[in-house]
Amino acid sequence: MSYRTLARRVRTGKVIRVWHGVYAQHPPSTIDRLAALDVLSGKSIVACMNTAAELYGFGTENGRRIHILDPGVRMRPVGELMVHQRIGAPLKRIQGRLATAPAWTAVELARSLRRPRALATLDAVLFKGLCTPTDLRATIDEQKGRRGIVKVRELMEYVDGRSESPMESEARLVFIDGGLPMPEVQYEIVDRCGKLWRVDFAWPDAMVVAEYESMEWHATPEALRHDRMKVARLQECGWMSIPLVVDDVRRHPLDLVARIAAHVDQAG
Repeated sequence: MSYRTLARRVRTGKVIRVWHGVYAQHPPSTIDRLAALDVLSGKSIVACMNTAAELYGFGTENGRRIHILDPGVRMRPVGELMVHQRIGAPLKRIQGRLATAPAWTAVELARSLRRPRALATLDAVLFKGLCTPTDLRATIDEQKGRRGIVKVRELMEYVDGRSESPMESEARLVFIDGGLPMPEVQYEIVDRCGKLWRVDFAWPDAMVVAEYESMEWHATPEALRHDRMKVARLQECGWMSIPLVVDDVRRHPLDLVARIAAHVDQAG
Protein backbone atom coordinates (compact mmCIF):
# COMPACT_ATOMS: atom_id res chain seq x y z
CA MET A 1 0.00 0.00 0.00
CA SER A 2 1.10 3.58 -0.46
CA TYR A 3 2.30 5.72 2.45
CA ARG A 4 -0.89 7.78 2.25
CA THR A 5 -3.06 4.65 2.45
CA LEU A 6 -1.00 3.35 5.35
CA ALA A 7 -1.31 6.65 7.23
CA ARG A 8 -5.07 6.68 6.69
CA ARG A 9 -5.46 3.12 7.96
CA VAL A 10 -3.35 3.92 11.03
CA ARG A 11 -5.60 6.93 11.75
CA THR A 12 -8.74 4.83 11.43
CA GLY A 13 -7.32 1.98 13.53
CA LYS A 14 -7.35 -0.60 10.74
CA VAL A 15 -3.57 -0.84 10.98
CA ILE A 16 -1.66 -0.48 14.26
CA ARG A 17 1.80 1.00 14.56
CA VAL A 18 3.89 -1.31 16.75
CA TRP A 19 7.24 0.45 16.46
CA HIS A 20 8.61 2.95 13.96
CA GLY A 21 8.38 1.23 10.59
CA VAL A 22 6.63 -1.90 11.90
CA TYR A 23 2.84 -2.30 11.73
CA ALA A 24 0.24 -4.94 12.57
CA GLN A 25 -3.35 -5.64 11.56
CA HIS A 26 -4.38 -6.61 15.09
CA PRO A 27 -3.47 -5.28 18.57
CA PRO A 28 -0.03 -6.76 19.27
CA SER A 29 0.66 -8.88 22.34
CA THR A 30 3.92 -8.59 24.26
CA ILE A 31 5.33 -11.48 22.23
CA ASP A 32 4.30 -9.67 19.02
CA ARG A 33 5.99 -6.46 20.14
CA LEU A 34 9.19 -8.36 20.91
CA ALA A 35 9.01 -10.04 17.48
CA ALA A 36 8.68 -6.58 15.91
CA LEU A 37 11.88 -5.57 17.69
CA ASP A 38 13.55 -8.65 16.17
CA VAL A 39 12.63 -7.25 12.77
CA LEU A 40 13.97 -3.80 13.59
CA SER A 41 17.25 -4.94 15.10
CA GLY A 42 17.98 -8.03 13.03
CA LYS A 43 18.71 -9.77 16.34
CA SER A 44 16.78 -12.13 18.62
CA ILE A 45 15.69 -9.83 21.40
CA VAL A 46 16.04 -10.96 25.05
CA ALA A 47 13.33 -9.87 27.51
CA CYS A 48 14.12 -8.73 31.05
CA MET A 49 12.61 -6.95 34.07
CA ASN A 50 8.80 -6.45 33.88
CA THR A 51 8.59 -7.95 30.38
CA ALA A 52 10.33 -11.16 31.41
CA ALA A 53 8.12 -11.38 34.52
CA GLU A 54 5.02 -11.02 32.32
CA LEU A 55 6.20 -13.82 30.01
CA TYR A 56 6.76 -16.12 32.99
CA GLY A 57 3.36 -15.20 34.45
CA PHE A 58 4.43 -13.51 37.69
CA GLY A 59 4.28 -9.88 36.61
CA THR A 60 2.84 -7.67 39.36
CA GLU A 61 3.43 -4.24 37.81
CA ASN A 62 1.19 -2.77 35.13
CA GLY A 63 2.50 -0.81 32.15
CA ARG A 64 3.11 -1.17 28.43
CA ARG A 65 6.83 -0.44 28.48
CA ILE A 66 8.91 -3.26 26.98
CA HIS A 67 12.18 -4.08 28.79
CA ILE A 68 14.95 -5.79 26.83
CA LEU A 69 18.66 -6.54 27.12
CA ASP A 70 20.92 -4.48 24.88
CA PRO A 71 20.96 -6.41 21.56
CA GLY A 72 24.37 -5.00 20.62
CA VAL A 73 23.02 -2.78 17.85
CA ARG A 74 21.93 0.82 18.02
CA MET A 75 18.47 0.84 19.58
CA ARG A 76 17.43 4.04 21.27
CA PRO A 77 15.14 3.82 24.33
CA VAL A 78 11.78 5.51 23.75
CA GLY A 79 8.62 5.96 25.82
CA GLU A 80 7.53 2.33 25.53
CA LEU A 81 10.97 0.73 25.23
CA MET A 82 13.71 0.47 27.84
CA VAL A 83 17.09 -1.06 26.93
CA HIS A 84 19.16 -2.49 29.81
CA GLN A 85 22.81 -3.41 30.14
CA ARG A 86 22.92 -6.71 32.03
CA ILE A 87 26.10 -8.55 31.07
CA GLY A 88 26.22 -12.07 32.46
CA ALA A 89 22.53 -12.35 33.38
CA PRO A 90 21.39 -16.02 33.25
CA LEU A 91 18.85 -16.70 30.50
CA LYS A 92 15.98 -19.14 30.01
CA ARG A 93 13.68 -19.79 27.08
CA ILE A 94 10.01 -19.01 27.63
CA GLN A 95 7.28 -18.95 24.96
CA GLY A 96 9.95 -19.50 22.33
CA ARG A 97 12.03 -16.49 23.43
CA LEU A 98 15.03 -15.97 25.67
CA ALA A 99 14.48 -13.99 28.87
CA THR A 100 16.45 -13.43 32.04
CA ALA A 101 15.95 -16.39 34.40
CA PRO A 102 13.00 -16.21 36.85
CA ALA A 103 15.01 -15.76 40.06
CA TRP A 104 17.26 -13.14 38.44
CA THR A 105 14.23 -11.32 37.02
CA ALA A 106 12.41 -11.31 40.37
CA VAL A 107 15.41 -9.98 42.31
CA GLU A 108 16.13 -7.31 39.71
CA LEU A 109 12.53 -6.16 39.81
CA ALA A 110 12.38 -6.23 43.59
CA ARG A 111 15.50 -4.04 43.79
CA SER A 112 13.72 -1.32 41.81
CA LEU A 113 10.38 -1.40 43.65
CA ARG A 114 9.02 -0.12 46.96
CA ARG A 115 9.13 -2.69 49.78
CA PRO A 116 5.46 -3.77 49.50
CA ARG A 117 5.66 -4.33 45.75
CA ALA A 118 9.10 -5.92 46.07
CA LEU A 119 7.70 -8.50 48.49
CA ALA A 120 4.75 -9.07 46.14
CA THR A 121 7.15 -9.84 43.28
CA LEU A 122 9.24 -12.26 45.35
CA ASP A 123 6.09 -14.00 46.60
CA ALA A 124 4.70 -14.23 43.07
CA VAL A 125 7.71 -15.97 41.53
CA LEU A 126 7.59 -18.58 44.31
CA PHE A 127 3.81 -18.98 43.99
CA LYS A 128 4.29 -19.84 40.30
CA GLY A 129 6.86 -22.49 41.24
CA LEU A 130 9.47 -20.95 38.95
CA CYS A 131 12.27 -21.00 41.53
CA THR A 132 12.95 -21.69 45.21
CA PRO A 133 13.92 -19.44 48.14
CA THR A 134 17.41 -20.92 47.80
CA ASP A 135 17.52 -19.76 44.16
CA LEU A 136 16.49 -16.25 45.23
CA ARG A 137 19.16 -16.10 47.94
CA ALA A 138 21.83 -17.28 45.50
CA THR A 139 20.73 -14.59 43.03
CA ILE A 140 20.85 -11.94 45.76
CA ASP A 141 24.45 -12.95 46.39
CA GLU A 142 25.18 -12.66 42.65
CA GLN A 143 23.73 -9.14 42.61
CA LYS A 144 25.57 -8.09 45.78
CA GLY A 145 26.48 -4.41 45.88
CA ARG A 146 23.77 -3.28 43.45
CA ARG A 147 21.27 -0.60 44.37
CA GLY A 148 18.35 -1.92 46.41
CA ILE A 149 19.84 -5.36 47.09
CA VAL A 150 19.98 -4.82 50.89
CA LYS A 151 16.22 -4.22 50.90
CA VAL A 152 15.63 -7.44 48.96
CA ARG A 153 17.89 -9.44 51.27
CA GLU A 154 15.98 -8.18 54.32
CA LEU A 155 12.62 -9.06 52.73
CA MET A 156 13.67 -12.68 52.22
CA GLU A 157 12.82 -13.31 55.88
CA TYR A 158 9.16 -12.67 55.05
CA VAL A 159 8.82 -14.16 51.56
CA ASP A 160 5.98 -16.70 51.30
CA GLY A 161 5.02 -18.44 48.08
CA ARG A 162 1.53 -19.20 49.41
CA SER A 163 0.39 -15.61 48.85
CA GLU A 164 -2.06 -15.66 45.96
CA SER A 165 -2.11 -11.97 45.05
CA PRO A 166 0.14 -8.90 45.29
CA MET A 167 -2.27 -7.19 47.69
CA GLU A 168 -2.11 -10.15 50.05
CA SER A 169 1.67 -9.70 50.10
CA GLU A 170 1.30 -5.98 50.77
CA ALA A 171 -1.15 -6.64 53.59
CA ARG A 172 1.18 -9.19 55.18
CA LEU A 173 4.01 -6.65 55.21
CA VAL A 174 1.68 -4.12 56.91
CA PHE A 175 1.03 -6.71 59.64
CA ILE A 176 4.75 -7.38 60.04
CA ASP A 177 5.75 -3.71 60.10
CA GLY A 178 2.90 -3.02 62.54
CA GLY A 179 4.22 -5.55 65.05
CA LEU A 180 1.40 -8.06 64.78
CA PRO A 181 2.19 -11.74 65.34
CA MET A 182 3.02 -13.44 62.07
CA PRO A 183 -0.25 -14.75 60.59
CA GLU A 184 -0.80 -18.15 59.06
CA VAL A 185 -1.24 -17.74 55.29
CA GLN A 186 -3.98 -19.53 53.34
CA TYR A 187 -5.17 -21.18 56.55
CA GLU A 188 -7.79 -23.95 56.30
CA ILE A 189 -10.81 -24.19 58.63
CA VAL A 190 -13.51 -26.87 58.67
CA ASP A 191 -16.94 -25.58 59.76
CA ARG A 192 -19.62 -27.42 61.74
CA CYS A 193 -21.12 -28.81 58.52
CA GLY A 194 -17.79 -30.33 57.50
CA LYS A 195 -17.15 -27.77 54.74
CA LEU A 196 -13.56 -26.66 54.24
CA TRP A 197 -12.87 -22.93 54.02
CA ARG A 198 -9.55 -21.26 53.30
CA VAL A 199 -8.77 -17.78 54.61
CA ASP A 200 -6.06 -15.33 53.55
CA PHE A 201 -4.67 -14.73 57.06
CA ALA A 202 -5.30 -16.37 60.41
CA TRP A 203 -4.16 -16.03 64.00
CA PRO A 204 -5.41 -19.44 65.22
CA ASP A 205 -4.63 -18.93 68.92
CA ALA A 206 -6.80 -15.80 68.91
CA MET A 207 -9.47 -17.29 66.57
CA VAL A 208 -9.09 -14.23 64.29
CA VAL A 209 -8.98 -14.23 60.49
CA ALA A 210 -8.49 -11.41 57.97
CA GLU A 211 -9.64 -11.53 54.36
CA TYR A 212 -8.60 -9.21 51.54
CA GLU A 213 -11.61 -8.23 49.44
CA SER A 214 -10.72 -7.00 45.97
CA MET A 215 -13.33 -5.14 43.96
CA GLU A 216 -12.49 -7.30 40.95
CA TRP A 217 -13.21 -10.68 42.56
CA HIS A 218 -15.74 -9.87 45.27
CA ALA A 219 -18.21 -7.53 43.54
CA THR A 220 -20.42 -10.07 41.75
CA PRO A 221 -23.67 -11.35 43.35
CA GLU A 222 -22.27 -14.88 43.43
CA ALA A 223 -19.08 -13.73 45.17
CA LEU A 224 -21.06 -11.70 47.70
CA ARG A 225 -23.22 -14.71 48.56
CA HIS A 226 -20.13 -16.86 48.96
CA ASP A 227 -18.41 -14.29 51.20
CA ARG A 228 -21.45 -13.85 53.46
CA MET A 229 -21.88 -17.58 53.88
CA LYS A 230 -18.17 -17.92 54.64
CA VAL A 231 -18.26 -15.23 57.33
CA ALA A 232 -21.40 -16.73 58.89
CA ARG A 233 -19.98 -20.26 58.96
CA LEU A 234 -16.71 -19.07 60.51
CA GLN A 235 -18.55 -17.02 63.12
CA GLU A 236 -20.59 -20.11 64.08
CA CYS A 237 -17.26 -21.79 64.84
CA GLY A 238 -16.12 -18.88 67.02
CA TRP A 239 -13.86 -17.10 64.51
CA MET A 240 -13.76 -13.31 64.24
CA SER A 241 -13.54 -12.34 60.55
CA ILE A 242 -12.01 -8.96 59.65
CA PRO A 243 -12.43 -7.72 56.06
CA LEU A 244 -9.85 -5.42 54.49
CA VAL A 245 -9.68 -3.51 51.21
CA VAL A 246 -6.95 -1.73 49.29
CA ASP A 247 -7.40 1.58 51.16
CA ASP A 248 -6.93 -0.20 54.49
CA VAL A 249 -3.58 -1.52 53.29
CA ARG A 250 -2.22 1.51 51.45
CA ARG A 251 -3.85 4.54 53.05
CA HIS A 252 -4.72 3.49 56.60
CA PRO A 253 -2.22 0.77 57.60
CA LEU A 254 -1.97 1.89 61.23
CA ASP A 255 -5.75 1.77 61.62
CA LEU A 256 -5.81 -1.70 60.06
CA VAL A 257 -3.13 -2.97 62.43
CA ALA A 258 -4.98 -1.46 65.41
CA ARG A 259 -8.26 -3.17 64.39
CA ILE A 260 -6.63 -6.57 64.16
CA ALA A 261 -4.47 -6.07 67.27
CA ALA A 262 -7.54 -5.22 69.35
CA HIS A 263 -9.12 -8.59 68.56
CA VAL A 264 -5.87 -10.55 68.88
CA ASP A 265 -5.05 -8.91 72.23
CA GLN A 266 -8.59 -9.40 73.52
CA ALA A 267 -8.41 -13.10 72.78
CA GLY A 268 -4.99 -13.29 74.42
